[in-house]
Amino acid sequence: MQPDGTDVRQLTVNAATDHRPAWFPDGTRIAFRSDRDGDFEIYTMRSDSTDVRQLTTGDLSGSAPAWSP
Repeated sequence: MQPDGTDVRQLTVNAATDHRPAWFPDGTRIAFRSDRDGDFEIYTMRSDSTDVRQLTTGDLSGSAPAWSP
């Protein structure tokens, strides 16, 4: 979305809950939490919604992704 609220685009389209986005500082990637595999896991994707990668697996996966400097 542009600062003035125009050009709104939905980046994920699936039946899962995708939430808690954390933008990479340069704006090229987003980390987020999703239950698309049945359990909540941490994923990343490019800001254009391509190149989705699952980063965590298991019962003790993170709940709020953040980028470290």
